[in-house]
Amino acid sequence: MDDEAIHIYTDGACSGNPGPGGWGAVLRWRNQERKLCGAEGNTTNNRMELQAVIAALSAVKRPLPIHLYTDSQYVQKGITEWLPRWQARGWQTANGKTVANRDLWERLAELAQRLPITWHWVRGHAGNEGNELADRLARGAIAAYRNGEPLPCSAS
Repeated sequence: MDDEAIHIYTDGACSGNPGPGGWGAVLRWRNQERKLCGAEGNTTNNRMELQAVIAALSAVKRPLPIHLYTDSQYVQKGITEWLPRWQARGWQTANGKTVANRDLWERLAELAQRLPITWHWVRGHAGNEGNELADRLARGAIAAYRNGEPLPCSAS
């Protein structure tokens, strides 16, 4: 693992879609690890996937190289392929509809411009240790939200 790069693993989860949702992020740099998570009462899986990435990138305070791992093709393709076209069309999709989750995409675009990020898609639930931990944080955040308990990690 590159000691100078920050490695970030993110995941979102939803119980029902829409329904209660949670997100988790794991940030690793050198020998340090920080876990973040959060939950919302009525949301979608895609919003939670985006929120995980936004929270993780918002926690980065130095412009070090970042390797960001997500199991969401919506996030990975959105930021690397679709975003420039959405912006060029005034936040409209190819078929003229308003881009879903525009508020989160705008925030993510802002964060992505200020940080050197390499985006990686990983298969979910396939044994990637960082992704599995982010998934547990997201699901744990949903359970804590439902039960009125503290989050199982730092809130962003």
